[in-house]
Amino acid sequence: MRVTAIDTVIGAFAADEKGEVIAKEFVTPDLNKLVERSLLMEEGNPSEEFKRVIEAVADVATEVVVEDEVHAKYVASKALKFKVSPGSQVVLRLRELIPTLAIEGGFIREVSEWRDFIHSLSIQITRMKLRRVAQKRDLLAIQAIRAIDDIDKTLNLFAARLREWYSIHFPELDDLVRDHITYARIVSEIGDRSRIGRDRLAKLGFSSSKAERVEKAAKESIGAELSDFDIRPMQTLAGIMIELNRLRDSLTEYVGQVMKEVAPNISELVGPLLGARLLSLAGSLESLAKLPASTVQVLGAEKALFRALRTGGRPPKHGVIFQFPEIHKSPRWQRGKIARALATKLAIAAKADFFTGRFIADRLRKALIERIEEVKKLYARPPPKREVRRERIRPSKRRRKKGRK
Repeated sequence: MRVTAIDTVIGAFAADEKGEVIAKEFVTPDLNKLVERSLLMEEGNPSEEFKRVIEAVADVATEVVVEDEVHAKYVASKALKFKVSPGSQVVLRLRELIPTLAIEGGFIREVSEWRDFIHSLSIQITRMKLRRVAQKRDLLAIQAIRAIDDIDKTLNLFAARLREWYSIHFPELDDLVRDHITYARIVSEIGDRSRIGRDRLAKLGFSSSKAERVEKAAKESIGAELSDFDIRPMQTLAGIMIELNRLRDSLTEYVGQVMKEVAPNISELVGPLLGARLLSLAGSLESLAKLPASTVQVLGAEKALFRALRTGGRPPKHGVIFQFPEIHKSPRWQRGKIARALATKLAIAAKADFFTGRFIADRLRKALIERIEEVKKLYARPPPKREVRRERIRPSKRRRKKGRK
């Protein structure tokens, strides 16, 4: 006898060729258990109720019709013939009977309540999915590193504005102090250039020679004289920059702690900040662990990659991993090979962090350093430039048509 078996939210059911139910296994009418069952079914795992239904019909079934390959594999494991037919008439008949079976199982009292029941269950499933996503610690590191990047952009904008603004009063300071935060501290804590002296600059961390040059420039400055009323807004902006920098430092420390917990191998290999940026570009640790090394190598350079594919130009050799010291400090002709080696180790580290949790970064780092040294020895000199032979193309003669008068 051909038996059709289905796995549903409320349980598993089997019917004969006429569509009559011959075996049924209900789930306990508890909302939390129904949610867990639904999530288990979405992951592609046969439920315990479905397994019991197959055992119940195994003696009378010559062939079992199921709706997908996952359930077919379980049927095949029981040495039963199977057929995957999600749109068969018996399957559709069983699906139509689900509201009636739900009454029998104690899930609803009337058929009219079925839609409300499914609606409530769907909301609870969505909430459970969101809660599971929110519990992923890698998302915390991703949001923190994105906040750091936003702070960097804001600091650069504020620094450009503050330098241009304060240069009306003391233009020479722009060339003497290149660090944005140090510049902001001078504006915030000293303000008027007439108050700039060696003692105050020494408290800000200046050396004696540097403090002497700044003091001399302040006395000989060609900038405009401004009152405290005009300098006070500049000091406010400088104070905001200093607070943002403190926030950045605290977030950097936070990212380091979270990354050591979430992805210790990646953190040990490239540092917590670069590791968090890789997670941010991939979307999650799971996504990064599933990427091949070739994709990890160009993460962050997607625009250049697609432009190269579109125009036929050279593809990028590296993306955000260019921030790795051994890459950006190396000669240009060595960077691609080092980036490829680093991407390979990063792909292994991500898989170890997500799938096994074993710490293997020490071995990966040792192998990476050996490969970098090998690249530097083998490719110590730049490759010879290729000679491009250009053929001289004669301009085509344009044929002019003579108009008839």
